Amino acid sequence: MIAWLPFEGVTAIRFLREGRMQSAAILSGVAIGVGVIVFMSTMLTSLQGNFITRVLMSSAHIQILPPDEVTRPLRADSSSIVYARVVQPSTQRLRSIDQWQTVMTQLRARSDIVVATPTVSAAALAVHGNVSRSIALSGIEPEAYFRIVKIPQYVTAGAATLMGDGLLIGSELAHDLGVSVGDQVNVLAASATPRALTVSGIFDLGNKGANQRSTYVTLRTAQALADLEGGVTSIDMTVADLYAARTVADAVTASTGVHAESWMTTNAQLFSTLSAQEMSFATIEAFVGLSVAFGVASVLIVSVIQRSQDIGILRAMGATQGQILRVFLLQGSLLGGIGSMIGTVLGVGALWCFHALVRLQDGSALFPVVVKPAMFGWVVCLATVTGFVAAALPALKAARLDPVEAIHG
Repeated sequence: MIAWLPFEGVTAIRFLREGRMQSAAILSGVAIGVGVIVFMSTMLTSLQGNFITRVLMSSAHIQILPPDEVTRPLRADSSSIVYARVVQPSTQRLRSIDQWQTVMTQLRARSDIVVATPTVSAAALAVHGNVSRSIALSGIEPEAYFRIVKIPQYVTAGAATLMGDGLLIGSELAHDLGVSVGDQVNVLAASATPRALTVSGIFDLGNKGANQRSTYVTLRTAQALADLEGGVTSIDMTVADLYAARTVADAVTASTGVHAESWMTTNAQLFSTLSAQEMSFATIEAFVGLSVAFGVASVLIVSVIQRSQDIGILRAMGATQGQILRVFLLQGSLLGGIGSMIGTVLGVGALWCFHALVRLQDGSALFPVVVKPAMFGWVVCLATVTGFVAAALPALKAARLDPVEAIHG
């Protein structure tokens, strides 16, 4: 069955067959180690993806905002002489991005930006009957904006349609105001002129704070309410690669001259936490990999000691040092490769069992499992290389055995 293999392959497989208990033990060790790595890596990827999706489901990957008002010196009198200089933070007026249409054209021409859409964000007051609530008013272009924030997926009543005086509001705000789809709400913002808007849809983002304040209207309606005719307060963007957002933001700033902030900057603490979590998992995986490597090396060293006479006979029959070296390197590679494939199956199986058995109180899954096939190939290759490297020392020891001394024991 293995006659077609070269001398090194035949010898390596025979050595592994004859030492079945040792081979099974090291295969089990490699499989368990790789299974732990696959389980932890897949779970970390799934958890991070789900967490970031939930955090960013109501925000953009990159946002362009107008520059802040600068501080100014206060003069003691109207003369040109400054008697007392006091610098205080300037009040931040609602301002539009300069030449935002030109900036939009440049952004939409970039291949690394998936969606770019203008928005108007302003504080406002919603009034219904004798009840009033402060709200965060967002003026949007629905078709483009809903590709960033998937509001239609969270609509619980009505529809996510915005036309004319339409208004989308959160479920908590609808409850507080006592309104439902089709009711009118008076909205008062910077223009100081109340405007009656009709509730066209009610959404639930799964966040009480967001549901209490978030409202959406058309871009033109928000511009009129915020007394910002023809202007926008921000440009929201999503990018193809979520983790390249900071690089894209820097490139946008350099090419357009406006300041762009990525979600990594605005959520710096969250990003630091995720980075620390990744480092912790990487450290654990490194120690698991080292334990696997030492296991392979120790078993092969024992095998060299046990098979010293066999190695001596092979050398006496004409086997070269290079062939003996390759025999044990091949053994290490086989143990690493086969064990990693078994471990990959075990890791994925354990993750699916965990995902199927551990549920939330309502019976839904804790998080969607994200399985990346490329990771399996990377893990198998890494384990094979680890087995090869771990076999280097015992392989050198075997190759350097003196045939006469080895035969005489």
